[in-house]
Amino acid sequence: QVQLVESGGGLVQAGGSLTLSCAASGRIFSINAMGWYRQAPGKQRELVAAISRAGSTNYADSVKGRFTISRNNAKNTVYLQMNSLKSEDTAVYYCAAKPYGLDSRPYDYWGQGTQVTVSS
Repeated sequence: QVQLVESGGGLVQAGGSLTLSCAASGRIFSINAMGWYRQAPGKQRELVAAISRAGSTNYADSVKGRFTISRNNAKNTVYLQMNSLKSEDTAVYYCAAKPYGLDSRPYDYWGQGTQVTVSS
């Protein structure tokens, strides 16, 4: 099993920045891809960004150029740097992990989520 714990959420004004962190523990050697999802009220959960163990990344079109995903394999931690935040970025953000790469297979492990609220 893998445990994921997010931190760094909060309230920020539009145009501001926030960095989320996700620390993994447990059977971390089994993890390849790690990602950030978000879910806004009344909307489906969507993939925001993902990164493989080797450092390949992908992003949702809505966050390209504003968000940056990174990871520190030595610390078993993945980060999401969010800049130029908009009100539509308001959501619960979830960290996820899986033993596969950046493919379509679903994520196996999930964190509890952290709230990000952007005020306009």
